[in-house]
Amino acid sequence: MKCKFVFLFLMVTGILFVSGCWNQKELNDLAIISAMAIDKNDDGQYVKTIQLINPGSVAGGLQGGGGGQSPAVTVYTATGDSVMQAHFNASSKISRRLYHGHANLIVVSEELAKEDGITTILDAFERDPEIRTTSRIVVAHDTKAGDLLKSLTAVEKIPAEKVNGILKVTAQSRGENVEVTLQEVIKSLTAEGMEPVISGFRMKGDIEKGKKMDNIQQSELDTTLEADGLAIFKEGKLIDWYKGEMSRGVIWILDKIEETEVEIDWDGKKNIIGYTVIRQKTKISADTKNVLPVITIHTNAEGDIREVRTPVDLTDPAIILDLEKELEKEIKREIEETIKKTQQNKTDIFGFGEVVHRSDPEKWKELKGDWDDSYFPNLNVKVEVEVFIRRSGLRTNSYLSDMKE
Repeated sequence: MKCKFVFLFLMVTGILFVSGCWNQKELNDLAIISAMAIDKNDDGQYVKTIQLINPGSVAGGLQGGGGGQSPAVTVYTATGDSVMQAHFNASSKISRRLYHGHANLIVVSEELAKEDGITTILDAFERDPEIRTTSRIVVAHDTKAGDLLKSLTAVEKIPAEKVNGILKVTAQSRGENVEVTLQEVIKSLTAEGMEPVISGFRMKGDIEKGKKMDNIQQSELDTTLEADGLAIFKEGKLIDWYKGEMSRGVIWILDKIEETEVEIDWDGKKNIIGYTVIRQKTKISADTKNVLPVITIHTNAEGDIREVRTPVDLTDPAIILDLEKELEKEIKREIEETIKKTQQNKTDIFGFGEVVHRSDPEKWKELKGDWDDSYFPNLNVKVEVEVFIRRSGLRTNSYLSDMKE
């Protein structure tokens, strides 16, 4: 009997410490943020743009038809002397509590990234427990960051999903952009011997027309969002833009190429054979025996011949070997030109310093104080490339070989 009273007492006492749903958030009370953008105005204040999801307009799915005739998102803008102040000022315009839990995109303006840098503004995003550190970060190129969120998009109703989708597709198929999260940018900023690289986005077309529903109610859009190269940083500030082969060179070195197309000359004709890389691995090592470390980059690529615009005998092993050598020369050229340009910029976006740090911590202590400005620009970097042609597509020789001149 005594045990029953003790058990009952413990149950009642335990209930007192059960918190229950003390911090519950009703969906009808929340304004769900899908993306945020940061600009700076002429008065030096931060301009925060938030993209809110209109639940009724995205009913029936986020793609294709369904929903009403109103936009899938609503955009609000507010200013403040800090990022947080701008956020609180925005809340005075909205009848619901701003909720960051589903935000997956942060856009930073090119002007802000150049003049002030991104170092001071990211703390407000990382410190907030609601904001995901896996949110992607992009830099608005040749446009305001806020305008990037105001442009309505087709296929993907929510512009933030459009940007993230383009990032994913271009990273997988072109190798000229890279998906970078808030967590990864902060890690690069705080790492020894590493600077961040962030993908850029731009608006093509009439910015004002892109904000209207008419933009997505036609087969050809007046305004579109496009991935636009890589933003190169030094000490947290944007210093240059890399595009095309130069940006792909960065991705080669960072070992983030998933798939890309490499074209080579053949038989005196320019860019006549297309090779698709379907698998690659890049390794970086450092030899610290001398005063200045020697960096070695070894890239191994495998892929298929996907396009031939001139007669080539792909059944001949000797021809295949020659093609592989030409591909190795092309990839090596891209990587070496990217390294040369980056050494001129004096910013170690490749993480060479980090490799030296791991290889020889004592050596790194001697170099890290003036790494970017003195040692990195003068590094001897050796590039080694191995290319393998695994397949030639659905046929070997092109029908061009069977055609008469």
